Amino acid sequence: MTNSDSRIVYTEDNGTLCIITPTDNCGLTLHEIQSKDVPEGKTSYIVSKSDIPTDRSFRDAWTYTE
Repeated sequence: MTNSDSRIVYTEDNGTLCIITPTDNCGLTLHEIQSKDVPEGKTSYIVSKSDIPTDRSFRDAWTYTE
């Protein structure tokens, strides 16, 4: 699976779900991107991009549960 087939998700202190969209040509692995871009102390997950809803109508209500 390429980087662009995945997303990194974590939740901010205010409850907002953050979604990081990695690129294939950045020269980093998914775990390196996760370590670099997710704030320290936050639990984050690497998920398939197909797990992310495409309907953005209620995007402020999105949550993630492992």
